[in-house]
Amino acid sequence: MAKEFDLCVIGSGPGGYVAAIRASQLGMKTAIVEKGPLGGVCLNIGCIPTKALLRSAEVYESISHASDYGVEVKDFSVDFEGVIKRSRKVANKMSKGVQFLMKANKVEVIKGRGQFESADELGVYDENDKKSETVKAKNYIIATGARARELPNIPIDGESVIGYEKAMTLEKQPKSMVVIGAGAIGIEFAYFYHTLGTDVTIVELEDTLVPVEDEEIGKELGKIYKKKGMTIHTGSSVEKVEKKGKSVNVEIKTPKGKETVKVDVVLSAVGVVGNVENLGLDKAGVKHEKNQIEVNKETYQTSADKIYAIGDVAGGPWLAHKASHEGIVCVERLAGENPHSINYNNIPGCTYCEPQIASVGYTEAQAKEEGYDILVGKFPFSASGKAAGYGHEEGFVKVVFDAKYGEWLGCHMIGAHVTEMIAEAVVARDLETTGHEIISAVHPHPTMSEAVMEAVAEAYGEGVHLGSKPKKVKK
Repeated sequence: MAKEFDLCVIGSGPGGYVAAIRASQLGMKTAIVEKGPLGGVCLNIGCIPTKALLRSAEVYESISHASDYGVEVKDFSVDFEGVIKRSRKVANKMSKGVQFLMKANKVEVIKGRGQFESADELGVYDENDKKSETVKAKNYIIATGARARELPNIPIDGESVIGYEKAMTLEKQPKSMVVIGAGAIGIEFAYFYHTLGTDVTIVELEDTLVPVEDEEIGKELGKIYKKKGMTIHTGSSVEKVEKKGKSVNVEIKTPKGKETVKVDVVLSAVGVVGNVENLGLDKAGVKHEKNQIEVNKETYQTSADKIYAIGDVAGGPWLAHKASHEGIVCVERLAGENPHSINYNNIPGCTYCEPQIASVGYTEAQAKEEGYDILVGKFPFSASGKAAGYGHEEGFVKVVFDAKYGEWLGCHMIGAHVTEMIAEAVVARDLETTGHEIISAVHPHPTMSEAVMEAVAEAYGEGVHLGSKPKKVKK
């Protein structure tokens, strides 16, 4: 006999579990179907454990430079196994936290793989692929997330070529590594392994690192990483990977020609693809193409009336906070509420390497392509008293404004702790705050965050710390 619910959510990542909790809060009898640990990729093998790894690298880097601060530290080393164990401990704690939230919000957790038998009925299959439950719900939300994308010529075998999941659970630290792809995942792991002593080579097809970011951000990160000692090939591609004993020969095509490097392991970090397989989407009448479910971006409804999709499986940007917000908006609409639609041009992106990267809105190039007459301001952290005292003067804040109306078009940061600073720009843009309102808002000194105000002042020719010439701008 089928279990009946108002809403059944398939997948318990940051989109799925948030949607389930909000649905329960709004009075819906809710179930969540999950074949793995609660929390999905983000909590178990993604966002959270990688941040724990990166923190270990930051601590090691700080100790390595302790003498710069007048502190002498002797005889310290990396316990790689201990670093990995701490990361798993943090992930497990967060997953248990989701279990608590499910109980506290009276969301029924059904273990197994969900597969539609029709648009009205969901079968739940155990690890032996035998049906263990049947669920009937008034509405369904698919939140099955995504997995690492594989290059056709460089398949992930878990040994010579690994994906992000294996990269965070290696038993032994490799002496050398090639990272394919300089997006957020590749860059974060490159920083982590290099900082702990691995010889890292980054290969990126585009002309700069973190190519989705403003071009100046990518160039700045490239300079910093080269100074740290990483080998960087932009405008390049990995043509072939060949295992040779315990090592791997990697053939790289660069603008200067082909070269081969010998490393312990290759990390493939070339993006993600949605998990649309084995869901019975065709039986349910849910349209999907290229590992992405088609949805109405206002309601998240699929081509099937009672079935919705959120998060990575419904397309980019592939961010946990985007998935969570989609889940809330989707459920509130189902409950008859009237939530604000998501402004997809105001979703911040963060990369947690060191220096950190954070951005929101248009890049300078995108703003020009859209036809805006723009004002651009930059403030380097080398001019920040707080950054100097903190010992992290690298990077800058860059802002882009519409010269005509003062609209804040974009904000781009690279530097220490900037992922904690970007929210000011997100909220200000959401409130349609102008540049002069940012300048007139008193920012605390000394802080890293005052660099935002300083960058805006530079855009309007009102900066006082860089010797800039005044601009004639209408107020």
